[in-house]
Amino acid sequence: MSNPAVPPRSLAEALRARDDDSLAALLRARPDLITPVPTDLTQLATRAGTRASVVRALERLDLFALRTAEALAVAADPAPYGELERLLTGDAGDPAVSAALPRALGTLREQALVWGDDDRLRLVRTARELLAPSPQHPSPTGLGPTVQEATAGMSPGRIQDIVTAAGLGSTHDAVSAVASLTALFTDRKRMAALLAGLPEESREVLSRLVWGPPYGQVTADPASHLRRLLDLGLLVPTAPGTVVLPREVALHLRGGRAHRAVEPLPPAVEPAATHRPQVVDATAAGQAYTALATVEELLKDWDEGGPAVLRAGGLSVRDLKRTAVALDVSEPVAAFWVELAYAAGLVASDGEADERYAATPAHDEWLEQPPAQRWARLAEAWLTATRTPGLVGGRDAKDRTLSALGPGLDRGAAPEVRHRVLTLLAGLPEGASASAESVLARLRWERPQRREEDLRSRLAEWTLKEAELLGVTGRGALSGHGRALLGAAAPRTPDADPRTPEPRGPGDKLPVHHRPAAVPEPLSAAEQATASAAAARLLAPLLPEPLDHVLLQADLTAVAPGPLRRPLADVLDVLADVESKGGATVYRFTPGSVRRALDAGQSASDLHAFLAAHSRTPVPQPLTYLIDDVARRHGHLRVGAASAYVRCDDDALLNEILADKRAAGLRLRRLAPTVLAAQADPASLLEGLRAMGFAPAAESAEGDVLITRAHAHRTPPRTPPEPVPDGPPVPDATLLAAAIRAVRAGDLASTAPRKPTDQPPLAAGELPRTSSAETLATMQAAVLTGEALWIGYVNAEGSASQRVIAPIRVEGGFVTAYDHTADEVRTYPLHRVTGVAELAEE
Repeated sequence: MSNPAVPPRSLAEALRARDDDSLAALLRARPDLITPVPTDLTQLATRAGTRASVVRALERLDLFALRTAEALAVAADPAPYGELERLLTGDAGDPAVSAALPRALGTLREQALVWGDDDRLRLVRTARELLAPSPQHPSPTGLGPTVQEATAGMSPGRIQDIVTAAGLGSTHDAVSAVASLTALFTDRKRMAALLAGLPEESREVLSRLVWGPPYGQVTADPASHLRRLLDLGLLVPTAPGTVVLPREVALHLRGGRAHRAVEPLPPAVEPAATHRPQVVDATAAGQAYTALATVEELLKDWDEGGPAVLRAGGLSVRDLKRTAVALDVSEPVAAFWVELAYAAGLVASDGEADERYAATPAHDEWLEQPPAQRWARLAEAWLTATRTPGLVGGRDAKDRTLSALGPGLDRGAAPEVRHRVLTLLAGLPEGASASAESVLARLRWERPQRREEDLRSRLAEWTLKEAELLGVTGRGALSGHGRALLGAAAPRTPDADPRTPEPRGPGDKLPVHHRPAAVPEPLSAAEQATASAAAARLLAPLLPEPLDHVLLQADLTAVAPGPLRRPLADVLDVLADVESKGGATVYRFTPGSVRRALDAGQSASDLHAFLAAHSRTPVPQPLTYLIDDVARRHGHLRVGAASAYVRCDDDALLNEILADKRAAGLRLRRLAPTVLAAQADPASLLEGLRAMGFAPAAESAEGDVLITRAHAHRTPPRTPPEPVPDGPPVPDATLLAAAIRAVRAGDLASTAPRKPTDQPPLAAGELPRTSSAETLATMQAAVLTGEALWIGYVNAEGSASQRVIAPIRVEGGFVTAYDHTADEVRTYPLHRVTGVAELAEE
């Protein structure tokens, strides 16, 4: 452990000075650093400075923390706290920025992007390379290179000419001349006097470059006002025809500010409208019921086997349109419901040769659950899924159409964005809704550096629409059960608003592990299951109770004034056709629907008894006549397989069929007075006779009437699709504790002082190398003296590590020792010890 009184000389030393809580905060904020677990703190620091890791960390900074890092990138290295503050506040100062700066600096320190004390702040080298101005990668600050950088390729004579033109004394070398010019440009009074002597045209040129980009074009023979700027070094040529405004000049013209605007506080998500919480909950519950009905209807439509799977995977455009018509929704909404059922594990491909989509066995279990629990399962699947239905119909990187249920729809940022949007809604007063513009503005402030910023905004817009469709929100406001699903507490009071920074002075120290204005992270799987159960309990009383009756009307319709119990709904779906949906469903009875019920094995008496038992109104006479009439003719004709035949005891009826011109396509001929043979197959014959107005019944080879019931098609057991994470998952507390312990142990082994030997010093991370005889002798001597040793060890998997041990016993080719790095007694095979070294005395 380094001495906290001595300033750290490297990021590794700064990490070594942290406590375990601070290291845990770093690994939680940057989980890629723990995959795999680094061997020691030096390796952790090296990994934290790699380009990929730094880019990921910068992408997760909020706008003000990013502005702070950008300001450090254009400041001196190292920079004192005061210089950083002046770059952000300007000469005039800004109390809001000064108050928020410790929080932003705490974020950068916590994530190991900045290290050092307040008097020597250092930005990690890779971050400085990414954020500092360069001709290839302009800085978001709009600043250009320093005077020293801009004049690096300039001849010493030309530099002396600039110094002389600026009224400075000539120097004996170019280095001191550049230093003198830099001192002039950073001196506010002398710089103001120099600019005051310029013509208006010259000052106008500088004003056009001051906020960036700092590069401009000039001709080979520039005008006098441009020539004046070049002579004074206020513009410096970088290439033929190109000039740049030096950073020091731009900062003077900006009043010392590195950015035009820094926005230290996130934009507030203001309520757009406010409703009574009871109205919001009732609206959301009604939509939740509609969501359940829609998913059930989708799966019922695919019960006997759904659309075919495309060769590349997914639904065809035609099948998606057909599904949208069946659900009476638009195609994007149909894609949402299909993807939601897939994410919940209720639908999947059957995996057969002629592959089709169908309901899974989990669908049957889901149907048996109470409605609130069914909704909670759908809502939880939506909240955590990485599949993004809004992308359906778009194009991928290879210009291929993205189809529903197909590949290429996973976006790792989707769960985070959904969670964050709902969290912002949860922060409003109960019953308050927010405008999409204010939510998007807040998200852009929280993640301004995202490479897929446009996708992030679209994800937020889709989340607001999908939450309303699913019943998580009602009238744009988060419902009570939606708040429970999120695991959110009651709305925060103004005193707890994370946008209000704690007032701090410039000299105040902020703990390295401080988490400024932290964005709440999504719940773990166990926490989400608990939250979903709580949401189901809140939603259950708001859902309508299923009814056991309908209202029969004289126009051959039945009205269901609410949701029906499952047995009643299943029978009605066979006996009647759905004519309209909504708060009340209207069913219509037709000869075809009644025949469908008779084909399913029901008799006329069964249908009369069923309607009488479940109707709150008397059974209308037209409906009774319809059932009796269809039943009287049903099965009078029998169709079997010859290729196909028709038999009937009434030969006059067979004569009528033969005389009908519409029967010509069936190619019928009489075999006997009561039997007709056909060239068509039984199914086509049945369909043709029904189209002619008859009511034939199919029969088996034994002459029995075949009962035609729908056969449910199920896939083999399937698991829901696994979310595709956006980078490594956040480690839990157990993993963090184990990782920190391993890193500390490895660091102890790698930094333990060794006794000086004749051998050359080892490089960082290099294992000691000694002969087998020397290793054995040193181990045996340590057993007698009780001294600790530093060893290199290679395990059975080939992983090398350094350890500090105190040998207890050496025998049989093994050493038993107390391992200081593991804090326990362990036994090691001697042949796996690469070498040994004695530790220096404390």
